[in-house]
Amino acid sequence: MKISSKYKVREMAGQHVVIIQGRNGEDMTKIISLNDTSLFLWNEMNGREFDVDDVKSALISRYGIAEDLASRDAEAWCRQLKDCNLLA
Repeated sequence: MKISSKYKVREMAGQHVVIIQGRNGEDMTKIISLNDTSLFLWNEMNGREFDVDDVKSALISRYGIAEDLASRDAEAWCRQLKDCNLLA
């Protein structure tokens, strides 16, 4: 999987967010707020192909957490990217 290059992280009022404009004239804009861990993962995975194991490894390396917790968190983060249509 790969994060779509059309989405960028912006800082607004001290928060890091991804802004998704409505398509085809729709009057809908989504703002996705990223916590520190999500921002770290976004920056680590952005611009390259990755899978859940890459995300898990990044979490373990950065935070020193147990493999089972890193696996659950990596799966949840990747699922959220898919659910928000942030993948290319």
